[in-house]
Amino acid sequence: MSTPELKQCDETERLVELADRGDASAIDRLFEIHRAYLRRVIGLRLEDGLRGRVDPSDVIQETQLEAARRLREYLANRTVPFRIWLRRTAIEQMITMRRRHILAEKRSVLREVAMPDQSSVVLARKLSQVRPSERLRKEELAQQVRTTLGTMSELDREILVLRHIEELTNQEIAALLQIDAATASQRYGRALKRFRDKLVALGLSASQ
Repeated sequence: MSTPELKQCDETERLVELADRGDASAIDRLFEIHRAYLRRVIGLRLEDGLRGRVDPSDVIQETQLEAARRLREYLANRTVPFRIWLRRTAIEQMITMRRRHILAEKRSVLREVAMPDQSSVVLARKLSQVRPSERLRKEELAQQVRTTLGTMSELDREILVLRHIEELTNQEIAALLQIDAATASQRYGRALKRFRDKLVALGLSASQ
């Protein structure tokens, strides 16, 4: 974890303690310092079919309203880090909006929140290290990455996105998936190896 991330984590813990004592300004500050992260998660997870009907800012607002309503419940039973709890609340709001606008049937979180193409593009850039000047190669590689991700299991795909797109730590991923940190690390390593092996099988190198 980088120094800025450590500072934010420490600040979050401090503010959570203050919020638990009834400090309203601490609650506002908690939402403020995590708003950029929420926007990144929502921007990546909000599928194309919903973007024309729902603005990411609407999801953030609904998330904050719901989080504020349930904050006392969270503070009484802090089983996961605040950022993971807030992320979970945002995902729930997106599912609710999708059901309202598109779906009636119930599905799991990972199946309902589809990963947009832009997530695959970002993942290709992060894991493939294509130079910016190679615009055509980068676009071709992004298409190959989307195809490759489509052949992977839901869990493998999700772990890669959580680690490289949402930039969660192993500890946060473990809390989110309800597994221990060592298992999260092992699953990430295996998912990354399978991803790169598939790229190599297509005649692509993850270091191109």
